[in-house]
Amino acid sequence: MKKLLFSLLLLLSIGMLAACGSDSASNGDAKTAEDKQVTLGATSGPYSDMVTKGIKPLLEKKGYEVKVVEFSDYIQPNLALSKGDLDANLFQHKVYMENFAKEHKLELSEVIVVPTAPMGIYSKKFKSLDKVAEGSAIAIPNDPTNAARAFLILQDAGLLTLDPNADPLTVSEKDVKDNVKKLQFKPIEAAQLPRAVESVDLSAVPGNFALAAKMDLLDALQLENMPDQYRNRIVINKKDQDAQFAKDIKEVVESDDFEKIIDKEFKGFGKPEWMK
Repeated sequence: MKKLLFSLLLLLSIGMLAACGSDSASNGDAKTAEDKQVTLGATSGPYSDMVTKGIKPLLEKKGYEVKVVEFSDYIQPNLALSKGDLDANLFQHKVYMENFAKEHKLELSEVIVVPTAPMGIYSKKFKSLDKVAEGSAIAIPNDPTNAARAFLILQDAGLLTLDPNADPLTVSEKDVKDNVKKLQFKPIEAAQLPRAVESVDLSAVPGNFALAAKMDLLDALQLENMPDQYRNRIVINKKDQDAQFAKDIKEVVESDDFEKIIDKEFKGFGKPEWMK
């Protein structure tokens, strides 16, 4: 009788262990499936298009289930990322990311720089920068970061000379040493710059606002030779730097397939240094 009882207890124990093992395996599979889910945020327009057309399908080929969330401002994408509502976002350049992280006490890190719509000098009045008349008015962004970009384009175009000792990331009108065409600078809100093309002689329009206004980047009289600091990048929380999804995002962006999509769908976008 004791032997029979012992045998029954042994069989019961084995059954319980097997059940536990089965549960553990199930939990492991669930976690793996969860790891293959990724939520990407981007501002509506060209960068949500880049995620949807370029990054999402390539991640899906790797077995990921990808959700894309669009934002209409530059504040919420990083806040949503820090709260865990997003795994990564695409909308910002390095200067903005670092300043935002410092101001909001966030731990952000970039995965990779992507092709970015450059700022351009547009005009309805002049067909080329060679034809710009002396004393012409040019609308420029009223925020220091984008204004600096405008001054650098104008210098590249030969319309002015900047102090060589000035920091290229913070140059302003005070750093102009030789205003060849005696341009009049009209600082306005960046989002209004596409409309300013109709009312001023020239307008320096950031690429994202140009595309949102259905402007053709290739219509610009001069496109920005954009430093990588001003190119947009995919951003994650610093704690996810070594996560597999971050490595896979980097891999798909570095792929030939992604570059082919950029060449076909995003004409005029400036490619980062690693892509050249």
